[in-house]
Amino acid sequence: MRRLFPHPGLTLLLVAMWILVLNALSIGGILLGLVLGTLVPLFTAPFWPDRPPVRYGWPLLAYVFLVIGDIIAANFHVARLILFRRNHDLRSCWLSIPLDLRSAEAITVLAGTISLTPGTVSTDISTDGRHLLVHALDTGDPQAEVARIKARYERRLMEIFR
Repeated sequence: MRRLFPHPGLTLLLVAMWILVLNALSIGGILLGLVLGTLVPLFTAPFWPDRPPVRYGWPLLAYVFLVIGDIIAANFHVARLILFRRNHDLRSCWLSIPLDLRSAEAITVLAGTISLTPGTVSTDISTDGRHLLVHALDTGDPQAEVARIKARYERRLMEIFR
């Protein structure tokens, strides 16, 4: 089974994305999505020799719901900042987040999560892969924001990417 589906997460993601792109649910669309979702990982597997093991199930599902909830909450927070605070009152700053994650895939998911959440943007990773540079739109305590990102996202990603 592992030989036919070398990257099951990518297969599921490709099938889901294909159905979303089609914007219609049909047997032919699902079958073509399954064919593409099977063939693309098969042909790209040699380019992913050191794939980290991923824990599917509850940890991943909990992380997805956490991120969706944080995105919704951050949208309201940023809207409030834009509508009711003057530009010179914003306390934007650059945060250097020390990383405990080591796999490139996990760091990419963390950077993407930070960038998806309104009010923060991941901009760079150090050459040694030990720090992530993030711009925060408004934070009163940069150290507390770094600790929040590490506790809220990085710790959970360490459970998912064993």
